[in-house]
Amino acid sequence: MEKKLLVLDIDGTLTNSKKEITPATKRALKRIMEEGHLVMLASGRPTPGVRKYEAELEMGRYGGYLLTYNGARITRCSDNKDIFTRKFSMEYVHKLYDYCCEKDMGIVTYDDFEDTKDPYVICGRRPDKYLEWEAKINGLPLVSVDDFKKKVDRDVYKVLMTADPEVSEGIEKELQGMYGDRFNITRSEPFFVEAINSEVDKAKAIERVIEILGIEHKNVIACGDGFNDTSMVKYAAVGVAMANAQAAVKRVADFITSSNDEDGIVKVIDRFILCA
Repeated sequence: MEKKLLVLDIDGTLTNSKKEITPATKRALKRIMEEGHLVMLASGRPTPGVRKYEAELEMGRYGGYLLTYNGARITRCSDNKDIFTRKFSMEYVHKLYDYCCEKDMGIVTYDDFEDTKDPYVICGRRPDKYLEWEAKINGLPLVSVDDFKKKVDRDVYKVLMTADPEVSEGIEKELQGMYGDRFNITRSEPFFVEAINSEVDKAKAIERVIEILGIEHKNVIACGDGFNDTSMVKYAAVGVAMANAQAAVKRVADFITSSNDEDGIVKVIDRFILCA
């Protein structure tokens, strides 16, 4: 048996519309991990925002991995050690804050979770419905600060900005024009515009992991639905788009599975791992 690496986005992929892993998906994932295959959760979320799913799937027991902040941090679940980190310059955090003030956009970053017992989302401007949702799904408090630049006095993993869906694509393109040669700009949801280190995306993170683990590229399967999943779906030997995925993800996918509310991951496991 050749060991497979199954890489799963979380929101809209691993979890259903209720942000839950269904019993069928959980059973299928535990089965392949028991057989020696590897699972890696790959999310734009901060690391604390994926911990409940890590625990639910017992990934520490089975030797799984967490790819968080769109690949800026990769953590080995068995011993909770980071095998890769790449932060985003404080200088650009401050520039993006000024941009958001000018455009009347929301902006957050995340406390440096390695040295705090009570992680939270740092809100640079007034909270909006998108930021409140972001904090809620991660199970973290949203804390507004009076002086964002003073508070963010060191490099961070990621900056997240909010804009209404009808204008977010234009914002993304404008920022790419302004800073595309210095850092990566992407969208995870139609209302989230995210900034990370130029050396980081989900595909690059997977490439680093398989090199460390000695897994051949032909054994990589990646499943996603959001704009920020496009790179890894395109990169994987088998790139899978959920039926509920953005059109951009479906265009680069090798296979389109059922939706996240129809146990689409189970179909992927049955077809590409258990029957391989």
